[in-house]
Amino acid sequence: MFAERLDRVRRRMAELGVDVLVVSVGADLPWLCGYEAMPLERLTALVVPRDDAATLVVPALEAPRVVERPDVFRLRPWGETEDPVAIVAELVPEPAVAGIGDQMWSRFLIALMQRWTRTRFRRAGEVTAPLRAVKDPDEIAALRAAAAAVDRIAERLRTGEIPLVGRSEAEVSAELGRQILAEGHHRVNFAIVAAGANAASPHHEPGERIIGKGEVVLCDFGGTMAGPGGVGYCSDITRCVWLGEPPSAFVELYEVLQAAQAEGVKAARAGVPAAEVDRVTRARIDEAGYGAFFVHRTGHGIGVEAHEDPYIVEGNEELLVAGHAFSIEPGIYVPGRWGARLEDIVVAGPDGPDPLNRVGHELAVLDV
Repeated sequence: MFAERLDRVRRRMAELGVDVLVVSVGADLPWLCGYEAMPLERLTALVVPRDDAATLVVPALEAPRVVERPDVFRLRPWGETEDPVAIVAELVPEPAVAGIGDQMWSRFLIALMQRWTRTRFRRAGEVTAPLRAVKDPDEIAALRAAAAAVDRIAERLRTGEIPLVGRSEAEVSAELGRQILAEGHHRVNFAIVAAGANAASPHHEPGERIIGKGEVVLCDFGGTMAGPGGVGYCSDITRCVWLGEPPSAFVELYEVLQAAQAEGVKAARAGVPAAEVDRVTRARIDEAGYGAFFVHRTGHGIGVEAHEDPYIVEGNEELLVAGHAFSIEPGIYVPGRWGARLEDIVVAGPDGPDPLNRVGHELAVLDV
């Protein structure tokens, strides 16, 4: 799997005129070689020349964590008295064009620029992002398993199995995190819990506010679950619960949101521009008079990262292709009053959109 990915990367490097990739912390590294670097002050870097073998430069004390793959990369541990940037620079002396990982620390890039003084630098993402965005069947299976896991948690929220009233947002967030791990994820990426007026803040930080009757609770949560080659793939879902009898104004708002989300999913087909999916979703909300309260893009790609290409947003005219995986998550946020968001992960399949999240979309109303 990793050797095949490197072959595809090298072909794209040739198309773009890139001589070497240097990727460090971030999602490109595990996607390319199966190893996830610790985000420390010691440099880890996969050096991928266009016409030579790849080398994983790694601190010697972390080398035992590496699953060696001789058909994919050579392992070059470095000791505490060695200069890892010099090691990287010597592997490919003065390339004309180097692609640098999007999340490589600036201290290492600046040091590398001082050694490769005639090199032109580009983002490695120009090479890797379009390739990572199109998932193969094994990757889709991993995303589907992760989605099914968070679906089970969302169903427990919707049925009242996870208590809400009388608990703080932070307590419920911690409970969601525990359940994400219990459902087979190895990492919790986020667990937003926003009650009442806090639900009008799309990325609200759960706090000590106590959840009460007569209000909405918005829960947006996800994690990372091991997939092919041991590489982690992400989940991401948002559902809303109303505690008690919801007022007609909120019911109306949520019905608009649910219809808009369904329209977005329906439109997310191969051959359709990403921007068109955003426009279709947004149009339903605009028509109902809530347009000013939909303040973010319709969706983001998902895979090794929770947010990656393709982005479902106005201005992105990239055509969706079979294998693209992304969220469809419109939201309506009325400051000082309430908010709601509804999110599924969808794969653009050869026969139409394939929603991975299957738990109910209607507003969950709990008798409390």
